[in-house]
Amino acid sequence: MRISNIMVSVDLGAAAADRVQLAAGLAARFGAKLTGVAARPVLGPMPVGDMLEVERVWTLEERLTDEQLAEAKALFEREAGQAPKTGWRSAPTDPLAYLGAQARTADLVVVGRQGPADGDPGPMAASTGGLLMEVGRPVLVVPPGIEHLAAKRVVVAWKDTPEARRALHDALPVLGHPEQVCVVAVGPDAQNVGAEGAAEYLSGHGLKATTHLLRKPEIDTADEILHFAGREDADLIVMGAYGHSRLREWVFGGVTRRILQAAPVCCLMSH
Repeated sequence: MRISNIMVSVDLGAAAADRVQLAAGLAARFGAKLTGVAARPVLGPMPVGDMLEVERVWTLEERLTDEQLAEAKALFEREAGQAPKTGWRSAPTDPLAYLGAQARTADLVVVGRQGPADGDPGPMAASTGGLLMEVGRPVLVVPPGIEHLAAKRVVVAWKDTPEARRALHDALPVLGHPEQVCVVAVGPDAQNVGAEGAAEYLSGHGLKATTHLLRKPEIDTADEILHFAGREDADLIVMGAYGHSRLREWVFGGVTRRILQAAPVCCLMSH
């Protein structure tokens, strides 16, 4: 399967320009279309009290929404120069719902990391966790400050689960011809989760992979994965995303949550 359409979430946060540049670089590498997507809800007041004042404030919010969507489009057009073909979609609505709906035409969705130290990206940012759980497409999570992804040194965080199998399959078009792929299993049962089978799967697709069984981690699983990735100078982590819905919000397992919020390199995740 080849990648024909990459979709990037565009907001007005500090990391947006780098994220669009990274997505444009991927689109150029794969000869794919790059589609920028932005949405902003109209954050007007509740329709109570002085209706003339409500209408006035609502009109100002509609104008601000239009202005910010236009600003996002200008940012996308400025930073997407490497992409061979581009498209743009925007609407005055909820960013998560809109990006999720538009992603039906995408092969890969690129979003920003939203950790506690990453700053507020504003009302145009789609929730990375919610998108992962709902979009049905591989999601590339990009930390701030990264504007290029070579995918030359890759760490696969392996558990023998449907999510991990799907992520490994979804990563194949992105990997190309990496210099190194490490399949890593963490925990006392690491030898029993099929890491060798994952490496064999990659070998069947022409990718040489080594297995690494970390049976006695000195720190928790997520930090062990991040530490291993740093030691191997990895620029991409591939893993399944684990979570479930509770009262309209997504609750994540500790490893998924930690990687989502703190990984210093790009992460390709599937649910």
